[in-house]
Amino acid sequence: MEPRIVEVRKNLLKKNDELARQLRARFLAEGVLTVNLVSSPGTGKTALLRRTLGDLRRLGASVAALVGDLATDNDARRLAESGAPVRQITTGGCCHLDAEMVAGHLRNWDPGPLDLLFIENVGNLVCTASYDLGESIRAVLLSTTEGEDKPLKYPSLFNSADVAVITKMDLAVACEFDRQAAREAILTVRPGMRIFETSAKTGQGMEDWLRFLATSRELLSSRREPRPC
Repeated sequence: MEPRIVEVRKNLLKKNDELARQLRARFLAEGVLTVNLVSSPGTGKTALLRRTLGDLRRLGASVAALVGDLATDNDARRLAESGAPVRQITTGGCCHLDAEMVAGHLRNWDPGPLDLLFIENVGNLVCTASYDLGESIRAVLLSTTEGEDKPLKYPSLFNSADVAVITKMDLAVACEFDRQAAREAILTVRPGMRIFETSAKTGQGMEDWLRFLATSRELLSSRREPRPC
């Protein structure tokens, strides 16, 4: 039985990867920078994303978000307070989003022309590592409340990410968070990975994070093929 289970998983991932490639090509053609936010539950993904959406909108960017949760639309309603278009993906118990869920929820949804699309993945440190959603950037979040060795315990997710965001820096002192140890753990798993230290509450590190997103969006736009006359 075990080889069959492995074969089914391989087929599922192959199908997912094919659809993710199609989504990535679509996003590139439309000039949309897509950011997949992954982390364990409780790292502050929604708080960071709500502030990011609001700040980007004030800077004139067109943004939207897809929000994955096992149940409820609580996070989607919180994000909608930013004024950005938001659509909920309720997985019904599935511990991750996949490319088919993303494609299905983009269908019949018109948030207008976009500069950036954010996907808030389900809080999970294992399953989310395996599923490509067609994103331009995968950002893994680590909270100061989680401990510094989380990247060493869950290396697959951190190794699959493009950037790391340390959240809740306003709680670092209270949690006796060892900033240097956390950075070393991240870089042990993924040498050279860029790390942002942020607080959605105080705004610490948000300027650097927003600048990174803007630069990434510009680079994406420069890769677009010119439309035929």
